[in-house]
Amino acid sequence: MQYGFVIDHSSCIGCHACTVACKAENDVPVGSFRTAVKYTEVGTFPEIRRHFLVQRCNHCSDAPCVTICPVNALEKRPDGIVDVDRDACIGCRACMQACPYDAIYLNEDLGAVEKCHFCAHRIDRGLEPACVTVCPVGAIVTGDLHDPGSRVSLMILDNETSVRRPEQGTGPNVHYVGADEISLHPGTASRPPTYLWSDRPPDKPEPWPDTLTTAPDATVVLDQGHRVQWGWPIAVYLVTKGIAAGAAMLAPFVPWPDRAGFAALWAPEIIAMVFIMVTLVLLVEDLSRPLLFYRMLTRPNFRSWLVKGGVLLGMFTAVIAAVMVARLAGLDGAVDIGRVIGAVLGIGIAGYTALLFAQCKGRDLWESSLLLPHLLAQAVMCGGAALLACDPSCPALPSITAVAILAHGALALAERYRTHPTDNARQAAAFLGRIEVGPLKAWRDGLLLGVGLSLVVLVVLPVASIIPVVVGLLLYEHAFVRAAQLPPLS
Repeated sequence: MQYGFVIDHSSCIGCHACTVACKAENDVPVGSFRTAVKYTEVGTFPEIRRHFLVQRCNHCSDAPCVTICPVNALEKRPDGIVDVDRDACIGCRACMQACPYDAIYLNEDLGAVEKCHFCAHRIDRGLEPACVTVCPVGAIVTGDLHDPGSRVSLMILDNETSVRRPEQGTGPNVHYVGADEISLHPGTASRPPTYLWSDRPPDKPEPWPDTLTTAPDATVVLDQGHRVQWGWPIAVYLVTKGIAAGAAMLAPFVPWPDRAGFAALWAPEIIAMVFIMVTLVLLVEDLSRPLLFYRMLTRPNFRSWLVKGGVLLGMFTAVIAAVMVARLAGLDGAVDIGRVIGAVLGIGIAGYTALLFAQCKGRDLWESSLLLPHLLAQAVMCGGAALLACDPSCPALPSITAVAILAHGALALAERYRTHPTDNARQAAAFLGRIEVGPLKAWRDGLLLGVGLSLVVLVVLPVASIIPVVVGLLLYEHAFVRAAQLPPLS
């Protein structure tokens, strides 16, 4: 069984009755929506037509929000409805990144996510969703899409229908009859600073990139706003995790000139332990409900790379701690074995974010096949620079760090300027150049510092190379994380 919607836009009059009924029925906070109507105007005066598009959760057959949720707060019910348990939610907002339709919002009063749940409380009592009962023209139809005799199935059979963003492969179960193609494809129509009755929400102030063209004479004149949910803490986490992973990855292979010195004996483990602890603090602190982080242990969803990544982080921390204990005990053989295991786990913690981002079906830029090698190159770059700060006399580290820096630069350029497979990825790549941090262009200046200046400092003063490496990478990661969240999904 699969409950779904058919929305007949040949009948819809854009009255917002569905929006109001949904808000009243489900106590939706001001500024948030479970169902909303977008207005798009196409044409030039006096030949202008306004198109409506009713947008909501698609109750996907393969729901990425359910897969990525680390605590099983979202579930796919036997009747196909995707429901959310607000009490279980820890506020990581990963589901918001996974949803290709911007259908999930954060209730900031509760610190938990919410969405259209097909008015499941009404369905369970044999009633229709609130939006269906109030639609004055009967444009919203529900039923079992797996039942060939149901009204929704017959409407799909008898009409040419569309779904939103089919390229994501999620199997959306909201079908549209007569919807305008421009309205269905986010970013096709221009978005002016002022909407029909208000200013556009200021959540994403970056201007539309000049390199992206929009359909002539097509303008979005009303839509809901969506905030950028993952910001600086995620950028910093990527850098601190990279430093910890890189130090561990290099530890078994660095030919220290003084093998009995402090750097050779302790530097990799101290660096790895300090920065992995910072990483863990950042991950917990960024939750809307940080005190509930333990639920990743008590009700884990092992399909989510948030949980798998947490397991890797825990194993890595334990191995690094064990190596330090073995060093204190004078067990050099155990240290050597532990460093090899730490290097393997370092590869895992450096790279698992690529697999986590691949589960974020709403952010196509993050799903790039280049991300895994890029994260590994960044880890070696950061780890090498950090170890050089401890012992700049090590002959192999400058060369290793320089190669990693060049690989980071090459992969960053490839990520921005390559041919992207989807409109969303192409839009996000163009937004990379729009992200600013004060007077700095985050992507451009991040590479100038993290690649250009880092290579110069690596030659002139290797002990200080960690500074431009980290500052440049922070700017770059901020641009990369933010840019993927700027293209409209609705």
